[in-house]
Amino acid sequence: MRRSHLLATAAGLALACSPLAAHAQFAPAGSGGPPSATIPGPGNADEPKENTPADSSYFAGPSPYAPQAPGVNAANLPDIGSIDISEIPSMAPQQSANPAHGDWPAYGRDDNQTRYSPLTELTPETVNNLKVAFTYHTGSYPRPGQTNKWAAETTPIKVGDGLYMCSAQNDIMKLDPVTGKEIWRRNLNVKYESIPYTAACKGVTYFTSAVVPEGQPCHNRIIEGTLDMRLVAVDAATGEFCPAFGHNGQVNLMQGMGESVPGFVAITAPPPVVNGIVVVNHEVLDGQRRWAPSGVIRGYDAESGKFVWAWDVGNPDDHSQPTGNRHYSRGTPNSWAAMTGDNALGLVYVPTGNAGGDYYSGLRSPAENAISTSIVALDVKTGSPRWVYQTTRKDVWDYDMGSQVTMMDLRGPDGMLAPALIVPTKRGQTFVLDRRTGKPILPVEERPAPAGHVPGDSRAPTQPWSVGMPALRMPELREKDMWGMSPIDQLYCRIKFRSAHYDGEFTAPSLDKPWIMYPGNNGGSDWGSMSYDPNTGILIANWNASPMYAQLITRRKADALKLMPIDDPHYKPGAGAAEGNGPMEGTPYAIAIAPFWDPFTKMLCHRPPYGMITAIDMKHGQKVLWQHPLGTARANGPWGLPTGLSWEIGTPNNGGSVVTAGGLVFIAAATDNQIRAIDEHTGKVVWSAVLPGGGQANPMTYEANGHQYVAIMAGGHHFMMTPVTDQLVVYALPDAIKH
Repeated sequence: MRRSHLLATAAGLALACSPLAAHAQFAPAGSGGPPSATIPGPGNADEPKENTPADSSYFAGPSPYAPQAPGVNAANLPDIGSIDISEIPSMAPQQSANPAHGDWPAYGRDDNQTRYSPLTELTPETVNNLKVAFTYHTGSYPRPGQTNKWAAETTPIKVGDGLYMCSAQNDIMKLDPVTGKEIWRRNLNVKYESIPYTAACKGVTYFTSAVVPEGQPCHNRIIEGTLDMRLVAVDAATGEFCPAFGHNGQVNLMQGMGESVPGFVAITAPPPVVNGIVVVNHEVLDGQRRWAPSGVIRGYDAESGKFVWAWDVGNPDDHSQPTGNRHYSRGTPNSWAAMTGDNALGLVYVPTGNAGGDYYSGLRSPAENAISTSIVALDVKTGSPRWVYQTTRKDVWDYDMGSQVTMMDLRGPDGMLAPALIVPTKRGQTFVLDRRTGKPILPVEERPAPAGHVPGDSRAPTQPWSVGMPALRMPELREKDMWGMSPIDQLYCRIKFRSAHYDGEFTAPSLDKPWIMYPGNNGGSDWGSMSYDPNTGILIANWNASPMYAQLITRRKADALKLMPIDDPHYKPGAGAAEGNGPMEGTPYAIAIAPFWDPFTKMLCHRPPYGMITAIDMKHGQKVLWQHPLGTARANGPWGLPTGLSWEIGTPNNGGSVVTAGGLVFIAAATDNQIRAIDEHTGKVVWSAVLPGGGQANPMTYEANGHQYVAIMAGGHHFMMTPVTDQLVVYALPDAIKH
């Protein structure tokens, strides 16, 4: 599931410098950080009785509290029925594997999702002359009285004469790519109440119809999934709804979902179109209840918006849309990250998360255990899995798959060229699979994993390690690595380390005392994914090492803390407990979780760096070409005070990179609110600029009027503690800028 509350805030809350080497530690500046998520002890309350069996009417059914209240606008959309796959016209890929030279027509630019651009105007020699060409305001940001839940994460796409993007609340816009002038805007009126953990829209999807003639409305269209669970299609030229798609351009994605409330389920990633099928996934809010809304994956006809199939883990042989009182099976693993479509193989690669109740697996079904924290290759004609590759077994660490996978061709150890899939993970393990079969191309070995501490919730005896790729992770934690602002702070962190269970990466959850999760649920590679240069064979990865401090607590203790799920009628955001605690209703335990930090100074307890960037040569033995910390201390400091220091200390980061034929890597991501250009071959930073807000988004680059532009959404990120704005910033060389 997507990170809950402080699970991901840990990544943006602390930086540290050795008191011996630099006499200081650093944490991102901003509001000073949220209140410390205190880890309560289990208390002396009686242990809870075993929960009702999973086949009971309560657990098999919907929430006992909430009436059905789907997305604010989706509720008013009628069901438009289903369509058989045989009725869908034969489709060419919605975009070529080699897009127009100067375009960026998809979230990862091309069908392979490489984030590679062939543009060459900007090079290590010319990039230092970049200036702001224009800034565009989306209009979506927290209003007075609203909790800051904003983190736009948006990557625009560029096709022909238009730059298309969405706001954090799903309004869709077309801009002039040279001037930034708004050509049209489609307001979708997503309400604040529909925002889940984060107001985010990573991007939109461009689709060309095989049915509507060229030159007619909606021959080219923009498709988007929304926070309030709508699938929307508008004309790319005018922004008008496509009347033949769904109900006047909109489809109700709450159909068949059963009982829910606004903010429980949402879409934040662009849905891919694969051989004429729009594939839709959604996030389910973390830590709420074991029998949360379903994580079902669905396919819709891209022409009509009609339902085609569903992949429901609890009912794998039933691909229909539920009607009447039926609904998709509840509590199943969901998928919130960007998916990748493979038109040639007729597959969509789905990154999955956990079943409901993230940190307790004792009630999960064998089917759920088999596909959680995996890449699942679904047949887009039927919705059935062709293969599954699992990266963490019986996951109770929130190592859900956040990255979009990248397709490439790779020679394996046998010298044979194979269609490969690059699979980044939060663990910092990068798996390379044959996308036809899901079998590893590069070696993977099984290693023993620690046993469990909780009766009735056993752990997997082994876990997979990708030994054929460089590990994007730091060494295991040691007590002597604990740091602090002063000897007293360092001692505090050493005591905290000794007071917890820590047996390495797969330390099991515990009730008797806290346990440390490292690299953490915001470790390794997250939704920023990786970029790949197919000409040089260089793979670019930015990654985190952000430990978390967690403990299971009894149901009685959870009740005393007034922990309750979002669909409880008495639920109040933030009431009764620190933000990081989760009720996990329907399991024997709740969860308390916080950064592994000093709550006074808001510093992580272990030494930096906390964020890195690495270049890997995929053509010559998967060797590391260069690697260094990503992010300076300029906007970070103890107690949230910025130091203004330019040390590349390595800050937490979220958001990915772009690599170009000009030999440059563009990336923001870090908590120092800068965008950088890095020499692809040496790792040297050759240009940087300060953004008006946090750059927690994937940049993109395009060509217009013969010049190259670089765009980054400087929307900031609430859990990274970076300044939130509504600004898209676009850079170009002076000759390209029109005033």
